[in-house]
Amino acid sequence: MFLLPERHVSQGTVRVVTTAGSLLIVAALQLPGRAAGGTPGADDMIEFPLGAATPPEDCGTCHQAIYREYEYGFGSDMQNKAMVYQSLKDERLNLPHSGSTAPSAHAFAGTDPFPIHARGAEEEGKTCNVCHFPQPFKLPDLETAETVKPTPRPAQQQQVGVTCTSCHLTPEGAIRGPHAVEAPHASVQEPAMQTSAMCAYCHSLGKRVVGKQTQTFLEWREDFAKPGLGRQQCQDCHMPRTVRTTAEDFNQPARAVARHLWTGGHSAQRLGSALSLTLLQPAEDRASLEFHVINLGAGHSVPTGSNRRGIHLQVEAADASGRIAARQQWLFAPWYGSRPDDRAFLEEDKQRPDAVAATQADAQGPHESSIRAGEERVLGWQPKLPPGAYTIHANLIYDLNRYNDPAFKDDQTALSRTALAINVK
Repeated sequence: MFLLPERHVSQGTVRVVTTAGSLLIVAALQLPGRAAGGTPGADDMIEFPLGAATPPEDCGTCHQAIYREYEYGFGSDMQNKAMVYQSLKDERLNLPHSGSTAPSAHAFAGTDPFPIHARGAEEEGKTCNVCHFPQPFKLPDLETAETVKPTPRPAQQQQVGVTCTSCHLTPEGAIRGPHAVEAPHASVQEPAMQTSAMCAYCHSLGKRVVGKQTQTFLEWREDFAKPGLGRQQCQDCHMPRTVRTTAEDFNQPARAVARHLWTGGHSAQRLGSALSLTLLQPAEDRASLEFHVINLGAGHSVPTGSNRRGIHLQVEAADASGRIAARQQWLFAPWYGSRPDDRAFLEEDKQRPDAVAATQADAQGPHESSIRAGEERVLGWQPKLPPGAYTIHANLIYDLNRYNDPAFKDDQTALSRTALAINVK
């Protein structure tokens, strides 16, 4: 057995104990006016004076299973890979964790050293990413034409990041959930929590622009839901369900509950289910190839979200002796702004207030845009190959930061690998 550092909460102390591979939460917090299994009176109801900055450990005293998923990625395959900003000589930016999995992205949204470092380098350290620390908000309409930024919390309340109350606390001070429950705090049933509206504020920005970064919710709505490619909401893929009670020791019925994991770019399982890669030689005996990259499993574009995310399609043609006779590479990535990234804009970019971010995006353009939900992207290649037998090797690789030195591969995940033997006459 070993003890992790104590996590101090507003009404007590939580100590997380790991023993025999299990996580237990032992809480010093005593809920007011409640015997075991009982419900407090109206005068004893818990309030949330810190609002959306309420430490998640406060909620974890009762919602133990949900807390360990949020804080430790419990039950997932998520890994917090080391990252560097640009150079191989840069400090490796990582979050240590004590288990075999990494915390959920929401848990370290306010402390992840990589975006903090990037913000300092590109935005002079200003607190610009309100998605990581919003005030309580009302859920937007699913059909809203433009998703605006949520209201940010004060600077001194931002380090705690995305908390339980960031999503569950209403502007009126009640805890919302998809079911009607009795709890030691004001509660309100809000079925829309099980829809993609819950994710819209932080996972989309502005109006729909095909190809642009920060469009995930709009990509889901316009490319997946409206055309009828599926009925899944964001939670159906990113918060897999289990049957359990939502809070221990409150006589709540067991029901289908979403696991609070939000698996995505740090999950090999989630990444591996998104794209399919097929290659073929359309004309026999000719050095002409097609690569079909198909978005089979994602309800949005791939890659999505930050323009730093990229997917590399790397192709090699090896002759009978194994010598590489030809190479080709494509990059799929969101645009930084509302137009394609292009090196032609580099001089113009230098005059922008966001010159660092805009310049590094255009320096890698033009490139392939993200692959939309349900899309089959076909890429052709006609390498100059002498007559002979060849093996074509193709790899799809997901990159958490496409702007760093290509030699740094710790932040990459192999998605798909395939090969095809061809003859050229």
